[in-house]
Amino acid sequence: MSLNNPILLTFVVYLVSIVGIGLIAFQRTQNISDYLLGGRKLGPVVTALSVGASDMSGWLLLGLPGAIYVNGFGEVWLAIGLLTGAYINWKVVARPLRVFTVHVGDSLTLPDYLERRFCDETRMLRLLASVVTLLFFIFYTASGLVGGAILFESSFGVSYEIALLVGGFIIVSYTFVGGFLAVSWTDAIQALLMAGALLAVPSMVLFTDANGIGSGVVLDQLDSFLEVGFIGVLSLLAWGLGYPGQPHVLARFMAIEDPKKIVSARRFAMSWMLLVLTGSILTGLMGVSYFVDEPLQNPETVFILLSNSLFNPWVAGIITAAILSAIMSTVDSQLLVASSVISQDFYRVFLRPGASERELLGVSRMAVGFIAMLAIWIASNKDSKVLDLVSYAWAGFGASFGPVILFSLFSRSMTSSAALWGMGTGALFVLVWGRLTGGIFDLYELLPAFFLACLTIKLHVSVWPQQSQSVLEGFDAAWVILKRQ
Repeated sequence: MSLNNPILLTFVVYLVSIVGIGLIAFQRTQNISDYLLGGRKLGPVVTALSVGASDMSGWLLLGLPGAIYVNGFGEVWLAIGLLTGAYINWKVVARPLRVFTVHVGDSLTLPDYLERRFCDETRMLRLLASVVTLLFFIFYTASGLVGGAILFESSFGVSYEIALLVGGFIIVSYTFVGGFLAVSWTDAIQALLMAGALLAVPSMVLFTDANGIGSGVVLDQLDSFLEVGFIGVLSLLAWGLGYPGQPHVLARFMAIEDPKKIVSARRFAMSWMLLVLTGSILTGLMGVSYFVDEPLQNPETVFILLSNSLFNPWVAGIITAAILSAIMSTVDSQLLVASSVISQDFYRVFLRPGASERELLGVSRMAVGFIAMLAIWIASNKDSKVLDLVSYAWAGFGASFGPVILFSLFSRSMTSSAALWGMGTGALFVLVWGRLTGGIFDLYELLPAFFLACLTIKLHVSVWPQQSQSVLEGFDAAWVILKRQ
């Protein structure tokens, strides 16, 4: 591996630029609010791109094209579910969550918001929310590090273990220094790179395909869209249910500077999402035609190998950087949210209630490194699949937080006890269902866990409807603010 390699040289220039952005963000990070939510000063475009980039992750350029390459056009149901879920999340959750989190004590994390929203003096709700966040984020972060290791291994010929450590160090470095602003600014740049790469690769396959084989493959695969079984379609569509419970996505809603700008941010975000999902699907389909004579051993490398085969080394270097962008843009967000839970919801609340802003900043930065080390340990299993790890973490967050967040924003009668039982039910059901196979258990665990959590909350509120006056007044006051905007 030499710097005379154009791919590597382009790649290094990109990484230096990203770290430079982290250093600039460091200069603007003065307190814990800046580090965790950027002082709630994100504009609509950066918010939109940051939400998209932190949401899509490495599975967009590795996992989804690989699944399309293996299973055909039937995986498009997944994209339909995600687009629907993301739109509803922007439309229904974004603005109320921004208003509520500010109104109930300027909450910086989801556990903090839930405790303040329901005036939970036992602090059990904060504790359970923190544990769930850390548990599933470790797996989610591991999925990104696996994707980074696959990228380094395929592009530069280094061992998986070294690639894993190098990728982890790069992501941790700028997240550790710059916090939320560094993560959001780099996410915006990375989102644009991802969109460009996902347009360029399938377009180049079609452009260089003089015999029209690529177009024929797309037409041949259309039948597989209807061949997915009932449980398969439900499972793929169910991914959209996960959006209201993803802490790294919800953090962007909490950080936007003005709730009124959420409409323009939503339009920009959904346009970007439609573009990149289309590009990812086409990449997988083009891989089927391009590698028809030599099937790939690892389907999740289809995007990497297509870009290295189709473009000159300088352009391939930029596309390689785009793949890392997809990975970094989610891992950095996950590390930051997980570190906020450790500093704000464990350290400040249970260990050092009087901790200074400077002390909390230090704890947050140390927590970034700690979570990264645990994720690297999980990702050290070379047989790990990006999409499998993502689906498990996505289901965990979607089922445990999603119903609770929705009820907290729209149910006046929602109680802290109902939130506690709903969150625990969702998380536990994902852990149990995910270990079962065959028949109905092939259904994606998010779907039954989400609805069981909702049912648990509804039944609990019906049996124990008591709510404190302060909670009711806080809910009513937040909705008065919402209706005025």
